[in-house]
Amino acid sequence: MTLSATGIGSMPGGDPLAAEEENARSFTEATRIVLGELPDLPHLPELPGRGAGAGMTGRGAALLAGLATDLQPAGWRLTDAPGVDERRARSLLGRDLDVVEELTDGYQGPFKAQVIGPWTLAATLELPRGDKVLADHGARRELAQSLAEGLIEHVRDLRRRLPGATELLLQLDEPALPAVLAGRVPTASGYGRHRTIDLPEASDALGWVCAAVRAAGAEPIVHCCAADAPIALLRRAGAAGIAVDLARLAATGLDELAEAVEAGDRVLLGAAPTSGQVSTKQVVETVSRMFDMIGLEPTDRVVLTPACGLAGSVDTSGAPDHADVRRRLTACREAAATF
Repeated sequence: MTLSATGIGSMPGGDPLAAEEENARSFTEATRIVLGELPDLPHLPELPGRGAGAGMTGRGAALLAGLATDLQPAGWRLTDAPGVDERRARSLLGRDLDVVEELTDGYQGPFKAQVIGPWTLAATLELPRGDKVLADHGARRELAQSLAEGLIEHVRDLRRRLPGATELLLQLDEPALPAVLAGRVPTASGYGRHRTIDLPEASDALGWVCAAVRAAGAEPIVHCCAADAPIALLRRAGAAGIAVDLARLAATGLDELAEAVEAGDRVLLGAAPTSGQVSTKQVVETVSRMFDMIGLEPTDRVVLTPACGLAGSVDTSGAPDHADVRRRLTACREAAATF
């Protein structure tokens, strides 16, 4: 039995002011790095440095079904008709998938893609009148259902483009979920906080999205790198796996993590730091220590990853530090092979 390794999603590179061809070259380079360093479980790279349409919220807005959005000075907002920025985001995603389809020609094995989760999207996307979708119960429900419907088509598109994918994992990124549950998301004015979302409603929205991903033929993995990642809630909502940052996960989270490992869920362990020194030995020790603490042995459902995305891997001039990216991905891959 050996473990596998993958990345969380984001990579350095791109510039919103650069020419389309230059940004395309950045994405191609990032894809080649992922395919070269993570041969057992490559993922769709995300380059948020290319602009708002390539960021987490912009990508999510481009996948919504039946809801239109546009980019305003304060961020992405629901609108009556698709704006030019939504059309650009959709076009950018399509071009990225064209590159991945070409470079993975002949690939056989599992593959992972990423998209924003319903609660982080509700906490970052605005209503037409200017407050967050999080503020309106009906809008929250409609947004989650729109995302679920859109992801069915997205997964089908990925299936068509990646015929050799033996398994397709779709990672739902929910960095804001703990803040949503605890009432820590600021209102538009910045002087207040949105009300807490109760657990049944949070579970329902996640459940709709996870069920849609499963129905389309992919495995829903929910990623939350917060210290208070609600692992039990994610599993109850239908997530087939979870992704966490080991360095930040609170002690209470370890118990829930142990339950996921014991149940045979897919577990992505963020074990390689995204900054500072990194080595294979360091990642091995981090993972071994965690398994010693929970009293279990690793299984082939465990995947090693960097602690979070690698978009911050840049040199002193701000240019992508591809050597640093490779070191972190290599440390995860080599550490996985030692188990």
